[in-house]
Amino acid sequence: MGKMVPNLFISLAIIIVLSLFLVYSPNSFKVIPKQGRNSVQSLHVHQENLPKTHIVVENCDLFTGHWIPELRGSFYTNSSCTSIPDSKNCFKNGRKDMDFLNWRWKPEECDLPRFDAKAFLEMVRGKKIAFIGDSVARNHIESLLCLLSTFEMLQEETPMDMYKDSEDRFRKWYFPRHDFTLMKLWTKFLIEGEERMINGTGSSTFDLQLDKVENSWAEFLPELDYAIISDGHWFFRVMYLHQGNNLTGCVYCHEPNVTEHDISFVVRMAFRTAFDYINACKNCTGLVTLVRTFAPAHFENGFWNTGGYCNRTSPLSEAETDLGSSDWKMRNIQVEESERARENGEKEGKKFGVVDVTRAMLMRPDGHPGSHWDNKWMKGYNDCVHWCMPGPVDYWNDFLMAVMRKESGLAS
Repeated sequence: MGKMVPNLFISLAIIIVLSLFLVYSPNSFKVIPKQGRNSVQSLHVHQENLPKTHIVVENCDLFTGHWIPELRGSFYTNSSCTSIPDSKNCFKNGRKDMDFLNWRWKPEECDLPRFDAKAFLEMVRGKKIAFIGDSVARNHIESLLCLLSTFEMLQEETPMDMYKDSEDRFRKWYFPRHDFTLMKLWTKFLIEGEERMINGTGSSTFDLQLDKVENSWAEFLPELDYAIISDGHWFFRVMYLHQGNNLTGCVYCHEPNVTEHDISFVVRMAFRTAFDYINACKNCTGLVTLVRTFAPAHFENGFWNTGGYCNRTSPLSEAETDLGSSDWKMRNIQVEESERARENGEKEGKKFGVVDVTRAMLMRPDGHPGSHWDNKWMKGYNDCVHWCMPGPVDYWNDFLMAVMRKESGLAS
C-alpha cells in the first residue's frame, strides 16, 4: 500500500502535465525544444504538421480577430537574420522591451497558420513574385526574407542577390534550389507622379497622371506569377491631378478654379488605373494580383515632424481602434477596387485577392521603431510608419501565405 501512494501521485502528475500541454500549446502535436530566443530551430513550425483546425478554412475570415498572448515569440531574431536593415533593427538601436513579440493574431472563427518557410518555397517553386509599392512594401519583403532565412540556414540555401539599385528601391533575389525569383519594385503612387522642384530641391508637391501607370513597375508584369501591390503613405501630400493634358483637380492645393478632391479620390483612381492596366495586359495571363491593404501609422501627440511619437509596448483591443479613421477608409477603397478588378478580370484569366492587414495593424501601435531607428539624417524624429523586425509585420506573411494558398486552390 505504501508503494501505491507514490505511484498514484506520479500518475496524477503526468496526467496534469499532459493536460496542460494539450490545452495551452498552440501546436500540441509537435514538441518544440524550449531554447533561447536566438534558436531558429526552436521557432520553426511546419504547417503540414499543424492540427487540422489550423489549416485554412476557405470560408473563414482570417482578417477579423484579435491579438492573444503567444510566448513562443518570433521565428527569427536580429542575430539569426543578418539582412535586417538598421532602420528596422529596433533591438540593435536600443529597444529594451520584448513583450511586443509575444502576441499572435487569432481570427474569430479559426486559426491563422503560422508561416512555413519550407512549404512556401515549395509553393513558389519555378515562380516569380514582385512586391510593388513604397518603403512599407520594402518592409514587408524584408520580413519575408528573414522568415525564409529560417529555412535557408537549415538547408544551406542562400538567395543570390541579383540586382540592387543605388537607392535600394529596386531589388532582385534568386533562390537557385527552388528556381524562385523575388523582386522589389518601387513606386510611390502606382501611377505616374513627378515632384515639383524649387531651386533643385524637392517641394513635396506632386503632379500625378491619373490615367497612366508608372512604367518602372508595370514593365515587369508579363514575367510575374504574383504581384503583391500596396501603396498609400505618399498620398498625404499636395497633389495636382492630370488626365491627358488637362489639369482636373488637386488635393490640398486650395487654389481658386481648381477642383479640390480628398485623398480617397486619388487613391481610388490610382488603384483603379493600375488594376485596369493589369486586366488589359495581353501577356499577363495567369497573373495573380494581391493587394496588401493599408498599414496605418501610429503617431501620438503630433505628426512625424511635430513631435509625434509611438512608445506603446502592447497591442490595443478592437474597442480601442477607430474603424472610422482615414486608415480604414483607405483600406476600404483598396478592397473595393480589388473586387471590381476581380470581376472584370475573370474573363481575361486574371486573379485578384486581398491580404487584409489593416484591422490587425490598427491594433499594433507597439510595433513601430519609434525612436529606435538610428537615422543619421533625421535625428530627433520618430518612425511610427515602418515596423520593427522581428515584430508584428511578420504576420503579414502568415496572411500572405494563406491567401496565396487559397488563390492557388491549395486551401482546405
